[in-house]
Amino acid sequence: MTDFWLISVPLDKTSLTSVEKLKRNIAKTNLASCCRFSIPELKVGILDSLLSVSDDLSRLDILTESVIKKTHQCMREVMEQSDDKVLENALANGVDLISYMTRFQWDKAKYPTALPLSSLADIINKEVSQVETELKSRAAAYSSVKTSLQSMEHKLHGSLQTCSLNDIVRNEDLVTSEYLTTLMVVVTRGSYLQWERTYESFSQFVVPRSSRKLYEDGQGGIFSVTLFKRAVCEFKAKAQGSKFIVREYSFDLEAKQEQERKQRSVHKKEQYGIFVRWLKVNFSQVFIAWIHLKALRMFAESVLRYGLPVNYQALLLHTDKKRSKKLREELASLFKHLDPTATNSKTDVSFDIPGLCQPEYLSYICFYINTNLLELS
Repeated sequence: MTDFWLISVPLDKTSLTSVEKLKRNIAKTNLASCCRFSIPELKVGILDSLLSVSDDLSRLDILTESVIKKTHQCMREVMEQSDDKVLENALANGVDLISYMTRFQWDKAKYPTALPLSSLADIINKEVSQVETELKSRAAAYSSVKTSLQSMEHKLHGSLQTCSLNDIVRNEDLVTSEYLTTLMVVVTRGSYLQWERTYESFSQFVVPRSSRKLYEDGQGGIFSVTLFKRAVCEFKAKAQGSKFIVREYSFDLEAKQEQERKQRSVHKKEQYGIFVRWLKVNFSQVFIAWIHLKALRMFAESVLRYGLPVNYQALLLHTDKKRSKKLREELASLFKHLDPTATNSKTDVSFDIPGLCQPEYLSYICFYINTNLLELS
């Protein structure tokens, strides 16, 4: 499993030396990969308000991660668990998610750096909330279209009582005239003999010896019977009393049902394409917003922790679960000068909190980018 950690350290001489040592050590031991995470100069504002903004960003981080998870899950469900299709569409700005994070560049057009942090947070919040709302309505609409088609197909390919008779009934099986008609009757396997003995008695207007078995499966058979049109209601009532199911048949009716099925199938295909394109665009949008949000949080926490003037360096570390503990120990050893009260034992904490690596226990700032929810590993 893959882990991404976004860490921040001040640009003092000791920390810079530790960063260089970290890069050498992890390259030598294959403990992780490391790259610089570029965060532009942002407006600090008043330090008192920065504390409030920091709390707001934390809550927004949890919301955004939740929307990413829902969008990704919806993508998997719509694509019927096809991992290849999901990977093709779960992109950020046209590239895979790992590449986007490791080559992150702040989008100044979308998130102007001249705006206060609170305004940038509002932009992201509006984006994410809009996607969340629209996802619910679009998912419900697509589900309705899909269920409607599945229901009809289940009916047309289901039991003898409802299945399509197009491939069963031929023209020569039907007698149609001004006075005569042919009905189809579902007879269970154990009732074949009863049917043959009794069907002529259901009405005096039944054509004698007109019944033919047209089809059978494990449940029973479809029998045809010819009678006068005036006797249809009487015949149906008596057949039902004997637990036989009468189905009226016409080529026009069957053709109409098949046409409706095809129309629903085409409609579902059209809606699938529209919904997949929407998911692709908006998954990318929310993921990009999420990584910008991580950058905002890193900036705010770095100012609060290391003070002014703004002077820190952000790094993105890419490792796996097996090496996580070893990497934490390496970081704790290299940056213990930042917080003498931090110890190796305190760094061995759970990383399951969305977006956060318990900064109060670490000598450096660290945010966990929960890519496990996207099954990147």
